[in-house]
Amino acid sequence: MAKNVYSVVLMPGDGIGVEVADEARRTVDLVAERVGASLEVEEIPCGGRFFLEHGSRDWPDGAEEQCASADLLLLGAVGWPSPRGGGPVTMPDGRMAGWSAVIGTRTKLDLYANVRPVKLYPGVLMKLGGAHREVMRPDDVDMVFVRENTEGLYSGMGGVLAPGGRAEVATDVRVITRRASERVIRMAFELSRRRARGAPEDGKRRVTCIVKDNVLRGCQLFAQVFREIGADYPDIAQETALVDSFTLALLAQPAHFDVLVTTNIFGDIVTDLAAALQGGMGMAVGCNVGDRHAMFEPIHGSAPTLPRDTANPMAMLLSTSAGLAWLGDRHQDERLRRAARAIEESVAAVLERGEPLTADLVGADHAAPLSVVADAVRDEIRERLVMQH
Repeated sequence: MAKNVYSVVLMPGDGIGVEVADEARRTVDLVAERVGASLEVEEIPCGGRFFLEHGSRDWPDGAEEQCASADLLLLGAVGWPSPRGGGPVTMPDGRMAGWSAVIGTRTKLDLYANVRPVKLYPGVLMKLGGAHREVMRPDDVDMVFVRENTEGLYSGMGGVLAPGGRAEVATDVRVITRRASERVIRMAFELSRRRARGAPEDGKRRVTCIVKDNVLRGCQLFAQVFREIGADYPDIAQETALVDSFTLALLAQPAHFDVLVTTNIFGDIVTDLAAALQGGMGMAVGCNVGDRHAMFEPIHGSAPTLPRDTANPMAMLLSTSAGLAWLGDRHQDERLRRAARAIEESVAAVLERGEPLTADLVGADHAAPLSVVADAVRDEIRERLVMQH
């Protein structure tokens, strides 16, 4: 049921994560006021810079418990260059500083599905070369990936063989279990059943299973579970695709796809490729969802070398919209659903108008600052929520 007060934990992180998280907070405050909902936002610092400043942890004591008790989690981005060079700041155990907020939270809160919508909004060009990006219409790109989020190559199993102190062999063990596979595959079928449109090319509800089951035993299990679960959904078209050939089909025939499900590492790779179809990383949303908790984030990373006030805030604003929609559905709270719709519709309106937009969407000569773009979205939100009220 709807609550009087919802607790939101916001983790800005590093680099542009801090900037886009600030815009998310301002947007949450705005929509909460306009729809009459109480959303109390608390920030938790995390990431590489936090680790450098504190020297032992990549987020504060008690942060894990605070996330577990929150109604909604929003994450900016983590990752900061090591002062010694050679990549991002890492902790003594070899993990990137910021692991606790991202992979740790996914694991500890059992956020077993990474749901990645891939949608091309009117006014946005694909990140593809030549005329190809002009040929496809926004209506051709509207799909959702469901990626297993807690095991696979990210299970944390493996090690390094270093005789004499020099690393010679490193292993990462890919773990695929029936339980984890069943959860994400069933979620994919249920999601396809709820989507009104189906695949753009033919309107069919379709679930595509992406594997490498001609070689990998873990994929053979995943595909077997897919067939078993699929028997419960005779109304939904079903197909299996080899991940390598799938990458071509994704770019050449995006209108064929509706909902896609895959294992952790393959999902990590193909969803970043799919971001090219929606205008780049600045438009890409990541939804980490479990049965009781969820965390929403843009997938563009922290981009620490990007000049201040130049990043694209749209992915963070769309992630905020997705988070409020999830929370509204979970608590049957129409106020939060209205807020979520207003944010997405406002982002879409600014994109279709074509201004103001950041450099990644319109080029440096016509670019507006991050803050100006976010303000334009909030102006649209004010108009929409007044009209809805």
